[in-house]
Amino acid sequence: MNILYQDDDLVAINKPAGLLVHRSNIDRHETQFAVQMLRDQLGRKVFPVHRLDKPTAGILLFALNSAAAKQMTNQFMGDGIKKNYLAIVRGHTVEADIIDYPLKEQLDKMTDAKADQDKPAQAAITRYTRLATAELHYSVGRYPSSRYSLVRLSPETGRKHQLRRHMKHIFHPIVGDTTHGDGRHNSFFREHFNCHQLLLAATGLCFEHPYTRTTVKISAPLDSVFREVMKKLGWDYDLEGPHTPDFR
Repeated sequence: MNILYQDDDLVAINKPAGLLVHRSNIDRHETQFAVQMLRDQLGRKVFPVHRLDKPTAGILLFALNSAAAKQMTNQFMGDGIKKNYLAIVRGHTVEADIIDYPLKEQLDKMTDAKADQDKPAQAAITRYTRLATAELHYSVGRYPSSRYSLVRLSPETGRKHQLRRHMKHIFHPIVGDTTHGDGRHNSFFREHFNCHQLLLAATGLCFEHPYTRTTVKISAPLDSVFREVMKKLGWDYDLEGPHTPDFR
């Protein structure tokens, strides 16, 4: 595991796309999990304090003791955590906007069989900013060319698959999303860019340390697949340079 930050109470890794956080009945065939791998690497127990979808890459934070885990979990459940993601989406978005669209909880038939099936939709808010655009002279669908945007997403709530569902809601699905995306564009990126993953990455995390009360800011570099796609789209976006994610 690529460790981005570590102290006596917390550790953050850059989770690869396609890696589960922990064992799940939904993916019984999987044999590797971030929790196990980090535990074996550090030689001690680790406590996940939030989650990333399996196909999403980026910053994943763990506590190194149960007390810190409880405090950080509470922060993630409240509004004390600020998160930034980068995503490549279909179409040219507006320069900036707020998606305020409640989401019904997505229940799994196997693991959520006893959950309330009629639970009302929960408030869900995502801010986004367009960072770059591209237009390719390839027809994917009914238009003679294909347009894409690089966006920074800043969720203010933490609903299941929120970013993926919100971008679908505004008709700018994230490329590589096989559940909420556009299959034609996914196929195009597989064939022309050799991209077989979701182009969504958690690149920035900001929070108050539970004990020192200092502000902790963590940034994660993009993986080689994401960077190569950006290069082919003509985007020179330096995550470590002046465009390091802010935490507004």
